[in-house]
Amino acid sequence: MFTGIVETTGKVLGREQGKELTRLTIDSGIAATGARVGDSIAVNGCCLTVVAIAKSHLTFDLLTESEARTNLKSVRAGTLVNLERALPADGRLGGHFVTGHIDGTGKIRHFALSGRDYELAIEIEPEWGAWLVPKGCVAIDGISLTVADVKDDLFTAWIIPHTRQITALREKAAGDAVNLEFDLLAKYAEKILATRSALR
Repeated sequence: MFTGIVETTGKVLGREQGKELTRLTIDSGIAATGARVGDSIAVNGCCLTVVAIAKSHLTFDLLTESEARTNLKSVRAGTLVNLERALPADGRLGGHFVTGHIDGTGKIRHFALSGRDYELAIEIEPEWGAWLVPKGCVAIDGISLTVADVKDDLFTAWIIPHTRQITALREKAAGDAVNLEFDLLAKYAEKILATRSALR
């Protein structure tokens, strides 16, 4: 379980392609502090397991399913990624509950300074809009953000300069893919209502 409060950015050092999985090595900075093999760390919001450690360099195995659903399929050496260690039981919940299970990727349509803040507009699959409400929560590349507006195939969020500066968003632009995790409670509510409706 994560909070969507990114601790640091890491730089991808290498990508080793295997038959069934891809191995990523990331210079993880403070996110490597106290890390052990088997620990869970969110990489661009995707929960991955540490399989090897060399000082601040953490290595993760990326399954085919994870590559298919996330923007990690396109990261290469030098790519900046968001990192967050799992939430400790006595930790502070500063964002919202994030599982690290990515629903899919959206495409940035617009990301620009508007006044003193940044407006981020993301194209989504139309059916995903049911999980979004203004002032609700969404995780974008692992960052807990508040939804500003929702349309049929698009939603927007406002980014303060601090968030852009300390996350990998500072390297993002229109056309880039971002990982999206929608609110877990919204998905449960949709499933419960659909199931009850089908039983009637």
